[in-house]
Amino acid sequence: MTVAQSAIPVNAADRRARAGFGAGLGAYLLWGFLPLLFHFLQAAGSVTVVANRTIWSLFFVGAILVIGRRLPEVAAALKDRRTLRSMLISSVLLAVNWLIYVWAVETGQVLEGSFGYFINPLVNVAIGMVFLGERQSRWQVVAIAVAVVAIAIQWIGIGRVPFIALSLAVSFGFYGFFRKTAKVGSASGLFVETLLLVPLAVGYLIYTFVRDGGIGLHGDPYTMSLLVLTGPATAVPLLLFAFAVQRLRLTTIGMLQYLGPSIQFLLAVFFFSEPLNALRLLSFGLIWVSLVVYSADSYYRRGKAMG
Repeated sequence: MTVAQSAIPVNAADRRARAGFGAGLGAYLLWGFLPLLFHFLQAAGSVTVVANRTIWSLFFVGAILVIGRRLPEVAAALKDRRTLRSMLISSVLLAVNWLIYVWAVETGQVLEGSFGYFINPLVNVAIGMVFLGERQSRWQVVAIAVAVVAIAIQWIGIGRVPFIALSLAVSFGFYGFFRKTAKVGSASGLFVETLLLVPLAVGYLIYTFVRDGGIGLHGDPYTMSLLVLTGPATAVPLLLFAFAVQRLRLTTIGMLQYLGPSIQFLLAVFFFSEPLNALRLLSFGLIWVSLVVYSADSYYRRGKAMG
């Protein structure tokens, strides 16, 4: 085997990792600014917003699959019992995550929502180590330890058990795990997940229509436009995330996710004017320290592997 031949797998793996990193970066940037959309949909209510997110995401992803002639992937996923079981679990986790987060924005708790996504990387690390046998380098362990301290300080700063934060972290952590284990493409997987949720979404909107003419069905044009926008606003980052999670270690995904809650943190303080105490500010700084340490070590290890 020549030197060039031996380098091919490394280069191919590196390109795969770079593609995954780029997709993950895009996903978390979009997620970071997503609270702005939900802020302007407060009048609709969290359940109506989630119901519309489900329906319009299904249409948006379905169009992508039709254009790309990838509907056979959906059929194959629906026929495979193991894949369908994983998709059913991930769809439930996704719905729970959506509902809790939209409600958090609606009730002015974006800071606690960002805290939840700061916790989520630790959930990803735990899942990766326990279920996938992933190992950490010494500096990566240091980075994770710093993050643990930051999260503990954040907890003290809140002054109570952060139910919203913990629910978001656990639901999305296990969502990532089941999406990683499911043998289905990014778009096809999201289509199946929303397809499984659509009966509940449609049923709820019909219920609100019969009850009081729910805004989710025939509200004013401005609100309806924003509700329709929840489709691509939801689908695009999820597709990017699903693409990334199949190409990166869960621990890398976990550390990269600090970008999203950092943006949400800034929005909560400077746009939504939520109160910020010294402990929360300190924890925010420590989170960024852990991210720098982890990223620097990952960059060094990748460069060393490439020679």
